[in-house]
Amino acid sequence: MLLAVLPFSALSKYGTVTVASIVSVYDGDTFRANIANWPDIIGNNTPIRVNAVDTPEIRGKCDSEKQLAKKARDFTRQQLQRATTVELRNIERGKYFRLIADVYIDDVNLAQLLIDNGLGRPYVGDKRQSWCENAS
Repeated sequence: MLLAVLPFSALSKYGTVTVASIVSVYDGDTFRANIANWPDIIGNNTPIRVNAVDTPEIRGKCDSEKQLAKKARDFTRQQLQRATTVELRNIERGKYFRLIADVYIDDVNLAQLLIDNGLGRPYVGDKRQSWCENAS
C-alpha cells in the first residue's frame, strides 16, 4: 500500500536523457557529453561515469593496467562515436559531481559490453579490485 501513496518521482532516479554529442572520453567508464534539452550550464561538457562497471585507470599502478585502460578507453570511444543513439538511464549524481548513469548505446548496455569484452568488471560501489597481478 505504501507504493500507492508515494509520488512517482520518489520511486525513480532522474529518468532518461539523450546525449546530443560526445565531447571526450577519458577512460573506459568516464566521458563528457552534451545532453539534449538540458540548459547549457548543466548539459554542456557534462562529466558522466558509466554505472555498474569498473575499468582500469589511465594513470594505473602498473603497465598492464595502463595498457588495458587505453584499450577500454578506445573501445568506449569507438562505441560512442559509432552510436546512432546514446541514452543515459537511471541518472544519479555521484562524487566529484559527475552524473552516474546506465549508458545505453543503441539500446545496448555499455557496462555489459565492457565486461563481455574483458575491459571491465562489475562494480557496485565497494572497494575496487586491483588490475595489477602483483598488487595487494
